[in-house]
Amino acid sequence: MTVVAVHGIWNRQSGVTPAEAAELLAVRWSDKLAAGYRDAGLTDPAPRLAAAYYAHLLDDQSQGADDLETLSPAEQAWAWEWMVQAGVPAEAAQGPVTYPLRQGLDWLARHGDPGARTIGRIMTALLREVYVYLTRPGVRERCRRIVMDALDATGARVVVAHSLGSVVAYEALCAHPDRKVDLLLTLGSPLGLTGAVFDSLIPAPVGGRGARPGGVGRWVNIADPGDLVALPAELGGRFPVDLHASAHLGKVDFHTLGGYLSSGLTAAALHPYT
Repeated sequence: MTVVAVHGIWNRQSGVTPAEAAELLAVRWSDKLAAGYRDAGLTDPAPRLAAAYYAHLLDDQSQGADDLETLSPAEQAWAWEWMVQAGVPAEAAQGPVTYPLRQGLDWLARHGDPGARTIGRIMTALLREVYVYLTRPGVRERCRRIVMDALDATGARVVVAHSLGSVVAYEALCAHPDRKVDLLLTLGSPLGLTGAVFDSLIPAPVGGRGARPGGVGRWVNIADPGDLVALPAELGGRFPVDLHASAHLGKVDFHTLGGYLSSGLTAAALHPYT
């Protein structure tokens, strides 16, 4: 049984072809999922993962940048919207240009575990890659096509989608309601993030609610309560998700795909479908 995994931010693999990159990631993630099966106490072997790799379609400058000053005005506006949903109070916004963002990062660092630099790197990478994906129709379509091609090539009926990958997979499956998927498992998803993501989705939300991909049998969403990308909590109640679960991944892995795959909660969600 094969599961298609759709990656999120920070997954550009340099010096290899897209096919080679996909295989490298699949091997890496399969090892993490095997650890998740052990964590769940499952004796069955973990399913094989096939990676839907699209990071090469995004600009090089979006890969791993960590400087708020490099964000465009539109990206800075998205950054502040993201911070508000992360709990930063409006009074934290003082000063010109990126000062409010810096102050917002400091506030988050004081009220949570990750340091301001870690939060800044994650936010900058997320916003850069999300911005490229959402504002370039050709890139957007090609990313979605890669997801569907991976499903066609493997015959998989289970999709695991992480971070920005949950946006790509969601839009791809919505565009192909005839594609039957037994399980859509979203991990650390920003689908409900207003401004940067939710308001730009295709299909557009109606009445503050996002659609359910027509061919999806069951949709499970897992998020670490400390995951600053998975905002708002439980996708904000904005999607017809069948089950929400909270995974406690720790300070280091609170948003990595490896951290989510290593969780017994992820294994437990996948196991009935593999």
